[in-house]
Amino acid sequence: MTRTSPNLPLPPFFDPKNAGAWNYRPDHGALFGAAQDWRGRHGMKSAAADQKKIHLMLIDVQKDFCFPDGTLYVGGRSGTGAIDDSRRMAEFIYRNLGVVSHITPTMDTHFAFQIFSRSFWLDQNDQPLQPIDVVTGDLTILRGGGAAGKAHPNPAVTPLVGGNYGWLVKQAQYYCQKLEKAGKYQLLIWPEHCILGSDGHTLVGVIQEARMFHSYARYAQSDAAIKGGNPLTECYSVFGAEVRDRFDGRALDQKNVKLIQTLLEADYVVMAGQAASHCVKSSIEDFLDEILAKDPALAKKVYVMEDCMSSVTVPNPNGGFFADYTPQAEAALAKFANAGMHVVKSTTPIQDWPGIEL
Repeated sequence: MTRTSPNLPLPPFFDPKNAGAWNYRPDHGALFGAAQDWRGRHGMKSAAADQKKIHLMLIDVQKDFCFPDGTLYVGGRSGTGAIDDSRRMAEFIYRNLGVVSHITPTMDTHFAFQIFSRSFWLDQNDQPLQPIDVVTGDLTILRGGGAAGKAHPNPAVTPLVGGNYGWLVKQAQYYCQKLEKAGKYQLLIWPEHCILGSDGHTLVGVIQEARMFHSYARYAQSDAAIKGGNPLTECYSVFGAEVRDRFDGRALDQKNVKLIQTLLEADYVVMAGQAASHCVKSSIEDFLDEILAKDPALAKKVYVMEDCMSSVTVPNPNGGFFADYTPQAEAALAKFANAGMHVVKSTTPIQDWPGIEL
C-alpha cells in the first residue's frame, strides 16, 4: 500500500500568526470534521498501513517555553525563536501529513516542590534561593558569578519525599555532586515552569491543532510522553533523569525503555522542539547512547530539524546576552551529524532528505 504524496497544501483553517498567540486554542470538534474532509480529499490512509514508519518527536513545545509570556521563554538569538519554530513545526506536519506515521510530544511536567525549584532549598539565613542561582557539589550557592553562602534543603520538604531530614541532606548533596561530576550541568534553580494544571504546561495551540488534525486524519493515537515529575531529580531528557540513583545505592529513577524501543523500531525518527541547548540536546544525546549500544548504523535513521528548535538565551537590556547557550547547541548538532544522524531543515521537502525512502 503506498502513501499519500508529501508536500500537501496547508489546510485553510491554519493561521501562522497563531504561533505567536498565547491564548489561541483549537476547536477539536471542528478539527475532527475538517480532518475527515481532508482525508477523503487527499486519499490519506491510516497510519497503521504505512510501509515505512516515520515517528516525529516534538520536545517540550509548551507555552512556558514558547511565548514571551511564559516563565522560561526560549527566544534564541533572534528573540522570536520558539514562536518561529512552532510555526515551522506545524507547517511541517501539515505538508507531510500523509507520510508522518506518528507524533509524540513530550511534556515537561512539574509540581510545587522539586530539587531544581527555590521551594526546595534555603540559604544560610533560612531564606529561599532565587531563580538562576546555582548549587555546586559542596552546596555552595553561586549567584551573579560569585559565591553567596551555603544551601541546604528546606526541612519542610522532608515528608514530601518520604525520608528523614538527615537522609534528605545526604541525597541532595549526592545529587549535586553526581550532576557536577557528569560534566554536563550544575544544579540550576529554575523559575517555576510547566506546573501541572497551569496554562504554561499546555502545548502551544498551533502544535496541539496540528497533532490532533494528524491524529484524526491518519487514525493515529494522540499520545504524549510525560517527564519531570520526580521531586529528587531533573529530567531534561525524555528518556530518563539526569541522576538515576541514590547515595544509598537504590534506584532513584529509570529509563523510559518503552519509548526507546518504540523509536528504535521506527524506520525514521524526526526530532524537534525546545530548547536546542537543553531538553532537545539531552534527549538526542540519550537516544544516541542507546543507538551506539545497539547498532551505531541506526544513527542514520534519525533526522534533527535544526530550524525547529532554539537555544536558551538571557538577553541583556543594554545589548547582547547575559547568557547564550547557542554554542552548546551548535556543538551538539555537530556531534549528532558526526555520529551519522542527519541535520536537516523542515522547509526542505522530506523526500529530498538524505536516506529517506517513502
